[in-house]
This record gives sequence, structure tokens and C-alpha cells, in this order.
Amino acid sequence: MDYNESFRIGYITKTRGLKGEIQLFFEFKEFDLLDLDLIFIEINRQLVPFFVSSYKLQSNNTAYLFFEDIDHIDKAKELVRKNVFLPNSKKPERDEGEFLIEDLKGFNVFDSKHGELGEIIEINEYPQQFIATVSYNSQEILFPLSDDFIEEIDEEKKELHINLPDGLLDIYLDQA
Repeated sequence: MDYNESFRIGYITKTRGLKGEIQLFFEFKEFDLLDLDLIFIEINRQLVPFFVSSYKLQSNNTAYLFFEDIDHIDKAKELVRKNVFLPNSKKPERDEGEFLIEDLKGFNVFDSKHGELGEIIEINEYPQQFIATVSYNSQEILFPLSDDFIEEIDEEKKELHINLPDGLLDIYLDQA
């Protein structure tokens, strides 16, 4: 499986018990819609398939899983902190016209004062807000994806037009 043919759903946080059970933390919003019979775990920059023998979804964005070939805690420990992927073919269908904040990844960002900042390379969710990461002048800058700063989202051109607060960009530029 190739990275282009898959999407990341989360990562393995810890083991549980002595029989090889692991805890998977979901970063994918609608994790309850995922088919988890076969997952891919990133090991040495390769996506390795693992057949899930059983799993239990939890309400806190986690699941407990047993794999067919892992029957001891020592084997399971090797998977902790590894990223977990599914094939694109298993991505849940969305309603037509539905747009999520995560869809902004890959959009070019334009600030009203500084012009083009670059492409959004990552979007992280924190308890209070979503934070976008952009590579600007060979340096990563972070800014909140807040309605207060977003002026326009052009889905067709894949552009995000924002108005950053005074001084926010200067914090990153002064470090250079």
C-alpha cells in the first residue's frame, strides 16, 4: 500500500493487558464509520497490513484492538506510537457539498497585508481551535483558523484569504 492510496486515521497510544491488545487514538472525526477489519501501520516508512480480530470503540476517540498475529504484550509494544492508515477506498462517503476545516490542507494562503504565505501543510485540532501550519520563507508559521481571521475560502482555486492580527507573522519572522 502506498501513502497516496491511504489516509491516516490516528496512532497507537499504548498496550493494554498481557495478550497483545492495543489502544488506537483516532484523529479521524467520524471514526465510528470506519471499517477496521484490516488496517495499515507505518513501520520503517512502510505501510504494513494488520488483520484485526476484534475491536471495541470507546467514546473518547479511542478503540481497543486485537490483531490476528499479535498475542503477547511484547509484540504489541513494538507498535506503540505508530501511525495507523486505511485505504482510500474505505474512506466514508460525505454528503455532496460538505466542507470540513481539514479540507483546507493543500490550500494556498493569502494574507491581506503580507500577500501569499504559502500552502497549508498541516491542520491540527486543539481544544479551543484549529491551527494551520504554512511554510513561509523556509520557516513554519502557525495561525488559528478562526472565523475572525478568515475572509474568504475559494474551494475552486484552493485559496484561503485571511487577515492575520498585527504582529502574529512578525513573531516568526523575528526568529529567523
